[in-house]
Amino acid sequence: QAWRYLSQIRQLLAEGNQEEAEKVAEAHFMSVPKRQMAYQAFGDLYLHFHDHQGAANYRRSLDLNTAVVVVNYEVKDVAYQREIFASYPANTLYYHITASKKKKLSFSLQADAIHSVKSVTTGHNEITLNVKVEHGLLEGIAKVKIKTDGKITRDADQLTVKNATEATLILTAATNFSDYQNISKDPLQTVALTLKNAPDFEKARTEHITDYQRLYNRFSIQLPTVASSGLPTNERLKHFENAPNDPDLLALYIQYARYLLIASSRPGTQPANLQGIWNNSLKPSWDSKWTVNINTEMNYWPAELTNLSECHEPLFQMIREVSQTGSIVAREHYNAPGWVLHHNTDLWRGAAPINAANHGIWPTGGAWLALHLWERYLFTQDLTFLKETAYPLLKGSAEFFTRFLIKDLKTGWLISTPSNSPEQGGLVAGPAMDHQIIRKLFKACISGGEILKTDTDFIGKLREMSNQIAPNQIGRYGQLQEWLDDKDDTTNHHRHVSHLWGVYPGNEINPETPALFKAARQSLIYRTDEGTGWSLAWKINLWARFLDGDHAYTMIRNLFKPVRLVNNRETAGSYPNLFDAHPPFQIDGNFGGAAGILELLIQSHLGEIHLLPALPAQLPDGAIKGIRARNGFEVDYSWENGHLTKITLLSLAGKECKIRYRNKTVTFPTQAGKKYHLNADLDLRLNP
Repeated sequence: QAWRYLSQIRQLLAEGNQEEAEKVAEAHFMSVPKRQMAYQAFGDLYLHFHDHQGAANYRRSLDLNTAVVVVNYEVKDVAYQREIFASYPANTLYYHITASKKKKLSFSLQADAIHSVKSVTTGHNEITLNVKVEHGLLEGIAKVKIKTDGKITRDADQLTVKNATEATLILTAATNFSDYQNISKDPLQTVALTLKNAPDFEKARTEHITDYQRLYNRFSIQLPTVASSGLPTNERLKHFENAPNDPDLLALYIQYARYLLIASSRPGTQPANLQGIWNNSLKPSWDSKWTVNINTEMNYWPAELTNLSECHEPLFQMIREVSQTGSIVAREHYNAPGWVLHHNTDLWRGAAPINAANHGIWPTGGAWLALHLWERYLFTQDLTFLKETAYPLLKGSAEFFTRFLIKDLKTGWLISTPSNSPEQGGLVAGPAMDHQIIRKLFKACISGGEILKTDTDFIGKLREMSNQIAPNQIGRYGQLQEWLDDKDDTTNHHRHVSHLWGVYPGNEINPETPALFKAARQSLIYRTDEGTGWSLAWKINLWARFLDGDHAYTMIRNLFKPVRLVNNRETAGSYPNLFDAHPPFQIDGNFGGAAGILELLIQSHLGEIHLLPALPAQLPDGAIKGIRARNGFEVDYSWENGHLTKITLLSLAGKECKIRYRNKTVTFPTQAGKKYHLNADLDLRLNP
């Protein structure tokens, strides 16, 4: 079993023989096969408008208030419109086409897929696409039905609509996947039932918008508009690069991220992966799965903050499932209790180390994910969730590390070994990031156990071990050490800033630990302001935590830079539709960037609601409604000319409120469900 080689790998690392340790790990400790399964495109739907080559006045837009895409254009004297939306309640995609004059709409429809194993059949008013994953277990069916006032004709592989005024395409799809242990679902039956129950276009549109706005309308942000705010998005990005005085673009970016999270992560679905759900390939970069050494977690940084708690649920379900597979890996790889997850997982909830030892043996992916459960509790104060979901999974992760951590013979500290500092430096003993995450995990378990009044002995053990874990250290260059030894390279500009986890999303390095705070800031300076898209997003959050709003705004400018080709390679930044460029497209930068902008405007990680903690000079005015803060609060507030004007707090859990603005802090008791109004001096007011 793999764990029998664990002590040998640890000994080699302790001796400084990294190369030999990696060889042993590659031969005896990695998962077989060393890759996981990719997230793949299902199929394509092609609409052919044969006489529309001379279209004019073309406009394509996405309405973030309704989650409906609209395409308008004119051909000769006829105006055409298409409305497209994906309905969560109906589990279908609607594509509605109209012409301004009767019988002027004609088009043909085809379905296809890039899968090698596929078939297409047509009926009177529907097309069916069957696909099967090559060398895999999944197979699926997609079916599109046409409703129209025109005439439908049928060929072997396509349908043609002629002389119509309007047509509605209703598409749904399903596979044989039930869960990671069960592929007995009947996709044909699922698709047939879904289409049978699909409402007509108008009703579906109404139900879709109602469902979407139930989430989307909880939160709003207003930032000033300027002349360039009315430009098309691609032109607006170009303008912002040279004249970054478009505050409303930041508000758009935040709301776009919320739309993307609502669209890609709803209860009953899979969590948002590296590309959310927007992948058109069979072999996407990094398999478009869940990379949990930063990317998956970043996808959910705005979830609780922007009042989209339900969108967190798919991630929690994945954690439940991976804790089951991870318990097997904990036993077989480490002879340890509890559960563990390394740097990647997939639909089948793989938990073992994959790819290569120099970056694949990283045992704290599960711990980081589990801390999202704790964040949910901090924001909601939901004791039932803590008792039934969060605490058991946190405890299982902590149990693993009570066995995994070992005493370093040189220092006497408990250290994490073997491991990595993602995704650089190779296989090492004692990376700082691991210790920051594990300390946070232990403290969350301690707090959870105390709240629930359970597991006294286990909590006592965690408290004792927490104090023995290798501490954060300051190196010879004034930097926060990334490694157990002082060997940081100040010329290293790697996209990962793993050792700054304790600043964000952690909180153990903060202004109340000034020496470490200064050292962490110096480390970020050494890394420079460059990076891939998601790396830039992480740095926005870090500069916000360093309370430097103007520097964070520089990072926002870098994140918003239009993607260009340089030496036949794409640069980092944003694509014309605001998708984040790693490159290629990765959605984590969209989510992380949105969270970072809001971190400039509110922070609550230190037990207080800190308003406008790092307000950039470029955002002198604004208003936010419905933003969430830890300890169970929802906050509305506004500011003018860089000064806070008014605040309304809704207490969700009746906890004591501690609120800060600039150098003033006030504390007062609250009642659940009651609103509290404060002025700019943080004085309570009877009336808003």
